[in-house]
Amino acid sequence: MTYQPATASDDLISLPKLPGWVTLGRAETLATVAFRSGAALTVLDQLVTDPRHGVPVKLLANHQALKAATATSKLEGRMAREAYIRDAYHLTPPGEARGPDGDLLAFWRETARLSSIGRDRQSGLKDLVGRHFEADLEAWLSAGAARANSHGPLAGCVAVMRMVLEADDRAERIACLLSDVVLARALNWKTLLPVSAHHLTKAMLRDLIADGQGGELAVQQRILESLEDTIREARNLSSRAAALRAVAPKLRAKGSDAAVALFLSEDAIGPSAVLSPMIKGTTMPMTDRAARRLCDRLVELGVAHELTGRATFRLYGIAP
Repeated sequence: MTYQPATASDDLISLPKLPGWVTLGRAETLATVAFRSGAALTVLDQLVTDPRHGVPVKLLANHQALKAATATSKLEGRMAREAYIRDAYHLTPPGEARGPDGDLLAFWRETARLSSIGRDRQSGLKDLVGRHFEADLEAWLSAGAARANSHGPLAGCVAVMRMVLEADDRAERIACLLSDVVLARALNWKTLLPVSAHHLTKAMLRDLIADGQGGELAVQQRILESLEDTIREARNLSSRAAALRAVAPKLRAKGSDAAVALFLSEDAIGPSAVLSPMIKGTTMPMTDRAARRLCDRLVELGVAHELTGRATFRLYGIAP
């Protein structure tokens, strides 16, 4: 029997979406950006906190982590492409050095796993920022939170960025990380979404330190663009996740349910690393051949695609 490739769910039209006026190009001020960002954050908050919308939040966070890694590679002067960063992380065997690009993605994936609430939030955050910034961490976050309360979440994000960069103008990834923390806490999200870095440039961050309000406006505008992109990504992933769940009963391989769960949380799946000889996060065995066949079957059903374009060392992800 031949199955038709899965299509996007009709439920996409019922998901919360940005009003048209939010994305209209216009002359901006800090006040208009604050107003537009309030609407965008309301939509994004609905998408990621209400399970009825079906957004695979872990998968969304890992997608955003890869984008953040690509953006901060440029900020730090390495200019690595997204595909190279992804491969450096996902194709490096356990225990071997991933290199600076793989480590950068590891940094952002750890960010996406941070809890913004609970006892462990501070220890995990300190591990990521390192000892160099540990003494100032609480003061920076408190000042960012105060600014967010008085002037809106994006103002808090920019405030903490400025404080970090004034301390060390090469600490772009830490500045963006703490911006994401301030945003998550302002919205009371349980986990972080790495969104601040995506559209920033080195010149913008230099201007943020030197230019005062003009630099702040530019950075807020770029974070708003990232929020808009994240909303579109969340809506798309909700639809694609629904398509994957719909075809799951057609899969006959043992352990297919556990494999589908991984596709709903991981942005890239290496069959021989993630599914074989043991399905990641389980005690369920799967042969290398069965893992490859399962991935190819998901491609055939239209709910997954191969990411690398190679015949070997392949990676799979949920269909775009």
